[in-house]
Parts: sequence; structure tokens; C-alpha cells
Amino acid sequence: MQNQGRSKRTKTGARVRPHSKKKKSELGRLPTETTVGEPRFRVVDSRGEGTKVRALSTNVANVSDGEETVHATIQDVTENEANPNYARRNIITKGAVIVTTEGKARVTSRPGQSGQVSAVLVGDE
Repeated sequence: MQNQGRSKRTKTGARVRPHSKKKKSELGRLPTETTVGEPRFRVVDSRGEGTKVRALSTNVANVSDGEETVHATIQDVTENEANPNYARRNIITKGAVIVTTEGKARVTSRPGQSGQVSAVLVGDE
């Protein structure tokens, strides 16, 4: 688990004495790096009474071409502007370009937050 509370050091490097313990509201988590593979999901608590479904891996995408949306199978991740290593590791994030059975598509959803992959077809430049 990550802590997103106040730092223990000032910007000059001096130590800051804690005035309270860690709170649950300061909780952070490592990023969910959704990969291409057999669908696996994890439900996590979010603030308030809510929950989030995180996609740990998936091979299905909802691909839209403007008029209609179809289910397509994800085959590969060709590029990912978030991190070039993500494309090598087949990690899907928002903005990644994936190869599907319908063609190349750019991911518009956040699979680590919503639990599904939505994408729009892109023309081959």
C-alpha cells in the first residue's frame, strides 16, 4: 500500500515531526497495469460507499467506429504514449493503441479504474 500523506521531510531536507498517525483517507495503491490475457478482475473499495472493478487482465474490447459498437478480441498492444515499455509488456492504459479483430483502435477508457476496455478505431496513418 502507498501512503499519500504529508512527507516526512521539508523541501530543504529537514525532518518533519508527525502530528498524527496515517489515516485511511491518505491511502494510495500501486497502479493496476492491465495486461492482455484471460479476463481477471479485482473489486476494491473506493471512497464513500463505492467500489471499483479493476481489470487485471482482459482480451475483450468494446470497439466503436462512430456509428456502432462491437465486441472485439484484443490481440496486441502496438504503442502506448504513457510509457514505451508498456507496449513491450502488453499493458493497456488510456491512449494505448491496440490491435483488435476489427483493426487498430485507441483506448478511451481507463481499464484499471472502470474494469473494461473501450476503444475507437483509428485509420492507418
